[in-house]
Amino acid sequence: MRATLFCVNPYAFGILKPLCDELKRQGHSILWYVSERIAGTFPFKDNDEVTTSIADVFHFGNDAIFVPGNELPPYLPGVKVQVFHGLAGEKKGHFRIRHYFDLYLTQGPYFTSRFNQLAATHNNFGVMETGWCKLDPLFSNLIAAKEERDSILALKGKEKLVLYAPTFSPSLTSTVLLRDEIFKLADEQSVHVMIKFHDLMDPSIAQQYASLASTRSNVEIVTDRNIIKYMQMADVMISDTSSVVYEFILLNKPVITLCSHSENISWKDIAKASDLTQAYMETITSDPFAANRAKVVAAYHPYSDGKSSERMIKAVESYIADFGVPQKRKLNVYRRYKMYKMFGAKPKL
Repeated sequence: MRATLFCVNPYAFGILKPLCDELKRQGHSILWYVSERIAGTFPFKDNDEVTTSIADVFHFGNDAIFVPGNELPPYLPGVKVQVFHGLAGEKKGHFRIRHYFDLYLTQGPYFTSRFNQLAATHNNFGVMETGWCKLDPLFSNLIAAKEERDSILALKGKEKLVLYAPTFSPSLTSTVLLRDEIFKLADEQSVHVMIKFHDLMDPSIAQQYASLASTRSNVEIVTDRNIIKYMQMADVMISDTSSVVYEFILLNKPVITLCSHSENISWKDIAKASDLTQAYMETITSDPFAANRAKVVAAYHPYSDGKSSERMIKAVESYIADFGVPQKRKLNVYRRYKMYKMFGAKPKL
């Protein structure tokens, strides 16, 4: 199989890397498409074939194009596969059908059920539940992550490692309301705080946090694009309406959120930023939501074997065996114009 890994935003790199590794392990041919805007941040250029040219993707002879974003030129050949960029189904647009994709690979029953309903309505795409490739590494190297956590806490003389991972969305982010409370927690509790911002976080907000962190030895801004290691290391996550909440819960560890918009909150959610320290103390003392986490895991991502990438490849191969390799998608004038404006006209043969 010849496959393109399609990246328009930097978060796609970490999502698609486990899938890339499995494709290579199985002997498939791979091309990374990275938009020019983010080409300088691509971390795998020494090991994998990469292009910023849509024409290169067009002429690659794709059997499949794996996309963790929402847009894709309709004229590119190959099965157009939506692999998603998060687990937060309540976010605006998660279940919006844009008609760019032939196949949706869902992470768990909650998503599968919703997309199967949409597939029955639109009748122009398939749905297969596979688990999410990004999470394959979540369940590996846990011992090494714990050892690194223990080393950091010993060095800092602290008891717990707290990860603050807010969303970037202006309407959902907790960064403004929680800023002072995050640093109050660091000052008053025996914690080392790691802050991991989304790639699209407002730079002015990130700078405010960086300035405050620079005055404290137990607050660290982490800049790695892949959050998995920090989730493995953390004892508690603080967040808001971010999909990383669901990823963290899969590790069976507690979460505290501020004003979450999630549909089924199975963790400690506070309505006031000033309640953060008290919520943290209750969480590390009794972990009252431990029993509810199992329900979230079962609904959102019941796969802890680290083989979701393998299932995704099998699903695409099965789709191709049943339906062949589509050469194009039928789109309305507006969506076709939008994609042409974003990616350019169809390359010449």
